[in-house]
Order: sequence, then structure tokens, then C-alpha cells
Amino acid sequence: MELKYTYLEENKQCHVVISSSLTTPQEKCLLEVLKKCIIYPISNSPWVSPTQVVPKKLGITVVQNEKGEEIATRLTSGWRVCIDYRKFNAVTRKYHFPLPFIDQVLERVSGHHFYCFLDGYSGYFQIEIDVEDQENTTFTCPFGTYAYRRMPFGLCNAPETFQR
Repeated sequence: MELKYTYLEENKQCHVVISSSLTTPQEKCLLEVLKKCIIYPISNSPWVSPTQVVPKKLGITVVQNEKGEEIATRLTSGWRVCIDYRKFNAVTRKYHFPLPFIDQVLERVSGHHFYCFLDGYSGYFQIEIDVEDQENTTFTCPFGTYAYRRMPFGLCNAPETFQR
């Protein structure tokens, strides 16, 4: 694998070494999560999970094929990196934090004059992982081996932690 230097900051102060075989969108995505300090390169970890890239589902539309038949076609809006944490999740002690029932939540909030709706955009990434646990989130991909500083999607206790 051939490597190249690139920079996380405009003033070329913070350099990183990445694969030169990355496409422009792949490089942009990798640098974005590195800049946000969501992941960091790691060389040694007891847990290394594999990754897979899948299309982001946007919806379904109906199109006509060459025979004039209408067929359903899935629309995509880019790519999503999925990390297979099944082996790690199998040995992880599970949290038992009950998620609320929607009818109970609606009953508690009904009758008020004002409501606030919050967008949980990248909600899991708002939760920091303890330093001693970060190496457990290690994943490998063609561009290197990384660990998360913030909670990724796919960990068995992530929904309960986010809900608390």
C-alpha cells in the first residue's frame, strides 16, 4: 500500500499519513472523522472488528424497464461504513435500561403549551468513550486501523447509553 501525507488543518500544522489509493470522497470522509476527533489511528488492540461499505438507503421509486414494465428500484444517497461488532458484542455485559413506551411519553407531555424538539444528529458521536475502553472499538479497513473516541453505531449498549 502506498502512503501519502495530508493535513487536518488549513495551515498545514497537523499532518496524517493515509493511503494514496483513496478516492476523493473516501479521503474526504476519513479526514472529516479524524478532524472531529471521532477516531484515531491505532496499531495494537486486542479487539479488531472488520468493516463493510454499503449504500445509504434513501427510499424506493418505480421506473420502467426496457420492456415497459414498472419495477421498484431502491434509491441511494451515498455510502455508509458499517463495522461488524458481533464478536465484541457477544462477550459484552449488557445494560438493562428500559426504553420508554411512546404512548407513555405522549401521555406525560400532553396538555402543555410549549414543546421543544431536538435533532439527535450524530447523537452517538456526542457520547465520549472512556480512554481505557476506546481500544475495544478498534476496526480495520483498507486505509488503516482506527479506534473510536466517541460511541459508534453497532455496539450492543449504544441505544441504552444514548437513552440515559
